[in-house]
Amino acid sequence: MAGFEEEFEKIYIRYFNDVFLFLKKLSKDESIAEEITSEAFFKAMGSINHFRGETDIRVWLCQIAKNCYFSHLKKQQRIETMDDMDFPDTQDTIEERIAKQCDAMQIHRLLHHLEEPYKEVFMLRVFGELSFKQIADIFQKTDNWACVTYHRARNKILSQMEDKDEPYM
Repeated sequence: MAGFEEEFEKIYIRYFNDVFLFLKKLSKDESIAEEITSEAFFKAMGSINHFRGETDIRVWLCQIAKNCYFSHLKKQQRIETMDDMDFPDTQDTIEERIAKQCDAMQIHRLLHHLEEPYKEVFMLRVFGELSFKQIADIFQKTDNWACVTYHRARNKILSQMEDKDEPYM
């Protein structure tokens, strides 16, 4: 597995800027471009075994990034539409749930028991609002490591919250 991670890290380092610039031009928003670039590489890492090499890997990565961006736009449109509807949202993102006082305490309890480095990376990203690059610099790791570690922490928290959500529904 270490060989795969090293190879993917090389892809990440080589093509991150190209994908980021593509998304920056597409979205006209640097912070959205950064977030979606990280998401795109996270998705690409999970589906690299589906890459057949029929196109340039840069094109494949940009296609994933474009799909992530369009999903982001659809989600934003749904949020705006739902906001107009005046009923409570039952499927908030982890970041939205943190904003809610009742969920914040539950998340802090879950974070207290989360193992390192997941706990610190999650807290730096969500509460400290640091970029993946800044988190990577703190840990002296790669941006890809910070992105993957954050998403794993986020998934662990979401999973634990879903297990405990039934009394709240």
